[in-house]
Parts: sequence; structure tokens; C-alpha cells
Amino acid sequence: MNGPPTGNFEMKKSSGNTIAVVTGASEGIGLAVARLLSAGGVKVVLAARSEWKLKKAAGKLAGAVAIPADLRKPGDREALVRKTMERFGRIDILVNNAGQGLYATFEKTELKDFRSIMELNVYAVTDLMQKAIPIMRKQGRGRIINISSMVSKGCYPGLSAYASTKYALNALSLIARKELAKDGIVVSVMHPGATVTRFGLNAVGGESAYNRVIGKCLPRDTADDVAKKVMRLIESGEAEAGM
Repeated sequence: MNGPPTGNFEMKKSSGNTIAVVTGASEGIGLAVARLLSAGGVKVVLAARSEWKLKKAAGKLAGAVAIPADLRKPGDREALVRKTMERFGRIDILVNNAGQGLYATFEKTELKDFRSIMELNVYAVTDLMQKAIPIMRKQGRGRIINISSMVSKGCYPGLSAYASTKYALNALSLIARKELAKDGIVVSVMHPGATVTRFGLNAVGGESAYNRVIGKCLPRDTADDVAKKVMRLIESGEAEAGM
């Protein structure tokens, strides 16, 4: 339904280094993905709000660069792509990992909170994809991995707003996959289950409430486990992968 994979993706090109941009890379899944990419010879641009965490992480990865960015801000998204191109001149892999959860019943969901997570979970991803696509098209290849969630595969009370951002992300990603296949750009979606990270701590509505719902519905895994599956998705070009 979502089209076949377009072949394996070699992490190193004979003509130069492979460059990856990973958002939400200061900790959790994003940092775990950045570490595995770096171990595979990829030069990684790490993006997140926490400057000191990014610099600490980048200092341990060969050739990595830290670019602090609040991805809710269009100017920061533009600067992330611009600075990456100024430094490396290309973007081969884009991993859109930054996101935020929200726990509230549908009736009690505040629109301001809903708008905030939509900005990060959907609009920021869309913007970065649209900025990366012309670059990848010119290169003749590219991989885009969008981190969704297994909550987008079911109906979980208390997570209507958060899940809806991931439902939207799935549709955007899989339609873009079909549209961009002719350009050698492969878009894939990763659906982690409940993962042992600080994601719940940062969720709007409270960590305990968010984790209580997630903990009942989905299996727990580590950030490293998810990162390994993201790497396989990058290499295989499959449309989707889950826990």
C-alpha cells in the first residue's frame, strides 16, 4: 500500500561523508539514534533546545555538530537547515524525533496546549521536510525518518490530542513517501511503543498521568532498542516499523 522499499541505503558515500540531522537529540531516542549513526561513520547534526546537553553529546561523537534550536520557532528551523548546509553542504538523512506528549481527556484539552504540541509534532516536522526535500532532490537521494507512536494505531483515553498529532504525522509521511519516491527520497515512519526515557516527564498534563495510560497499553523498551530499529528502517527503506 505504501510502496516498496527503494533499496538499501549505504551510510558512507564514496564521494564524501553522509550527513544526518537528528532533532530532539539531547537525550532519549534522538541521542541513541545519533550515537548509532555516528558509529556507522555518519556525521551528525544534533538539534534540541538544551545547548549544554547537545554540546556534551556532540563532544563524544566524531565530527558531530550541536545546533541548539527550539523547533516550535520557524526561525530556529530555518537556521538549523542553513547552518547545516553552511557546514556540510548536504543533508542525506533527516530524523524528525523531537516531540511532546499531552495527557488530558478530550473535553478538558486546552486549545493552547493542543496548538503547542501541533506546532512541534506536526508543523515543525512538515517545515523541516519541506526545507530538506529540495536539497535531497538535488543530491539525488535522501532518507527522512519521522518518529510517530504506536498510540496512532489505537484509541487511548486521555491521549486524544497527542495521538491526533501522530495520526496526522503518519498521513503526511506516507503520502510524501509516494510523492517523493521518483526523486530518490524515501520517507519512513517509526512507531515506538512506551519507551524508558524522560518523554513522560516532559508531557503536558503530568508525567504520572501520561505514564499511567501508556504503561497499561504498550510494552516498554529502551531508547537504544528503538534506535536500532530506526537504523534498520533507514537502511531498508521500508514504509513503517513498530515495536
